[in-house]
Amino acid sequence: MKILVTGSHGLVGSALLPALKAEGHHVVRLVRTATPSADEIAWNPNANRVDAVALEGFDAVVHLAGENIAGRWTAARKARIRESRVAGTRLLCEALAKLQRPPRVLIAASAIGFYGNRGDETLTEESAAGVGFLPEVVRNWEAAAQPAHARNIRVVQLRFGIILSERGGALAKMLPPFRLGLGGRVGSGRQWWSWISMDDVAGAICFAIASETLSGPVNVVAPNPATNAEFTRVLGRVLHRPTVFPLPAFVARLALGQMAEELLLASTRVEPARLLAAGFKFKQPTLEAALRHVLPAGAPRI
Repeated sequence: MKILVTGSHGLVGSALLPALKAEGHHVVRLVRTATPSADEIAWNPNANRVDAVALEGFDAVVHLAGENIAGRWTAARKARIRESRVAGTRLLCEALAKLQRPPRVLIAASAIGFYGNRGDETLTEESAAGVGFLPEVVRNWEAAAQPAHARNIRVVQLRFGIILSERGGALAKMLPPFRLGLGGRVGSGRQWWSWISMDDVAGAICFAIASETLSGPVNVVAPNPATNAEFTRVLGRVLHRPTVFPLPAFVARLALGQMAEELLLASTRVEPARLLAAGFKFKQPTLEAALRHVLPAGAPRI
């Protein structure tokens, strides 16, 4: 297949491209540059500009682009987070909808932030949206794909959980203090963290491209979520380090504001119902196996 990928230089995109090429697909990047090289197409979502003619002839599109949400959410940062997802998705989908031969499938990144802080409730793709900044952003992000839906493109919106990678994301930020033996639970530790290994993220995207009956929102999380306290214990065991230095909730809120409230302290217990029903097989379904795969050396790197 000929596949177009946005966000190809990001955490997920960097892992996805080798997986797609290993399956024999021809991959082209949609990139923010004025001088695209071979196997690249230029676009500028901030300027509402994309070369629609160059988008003809693709079998599938994987849309991963979006502003990083890590860090304190100032008003300006929240606007960038929202616009990078909503405006970029709308621009791409409107362009795809106007093609003479649109792609058969659009795989669009989304997030389990859709569900908000839900305590111990088990959440599936049928669960309602939560309340807060992230649920609002994800609702609008997913709605921005409507032009592709209207053109009868099969749209799969992958609601990613916490992606385990040493190269970026939440785990990479946790590793320095944990490797120094300074890690611990966040807040009460009772909040649920729904995680997934990077291998399974790439596998789920490839699976979604090939599975013609899969459409709509799909939770991309492992089938065994963990509380923050359990996550902390397992990470300490894998790294052979104690985890006795908790981060109080009020300190997290002081340091990171709303981001701490909606990410670190929020409880989102998510089930990958549609992936399991479609027959997807997880390579790392349990947390300890996933962390040992991501961090095979185990020993600290100081």
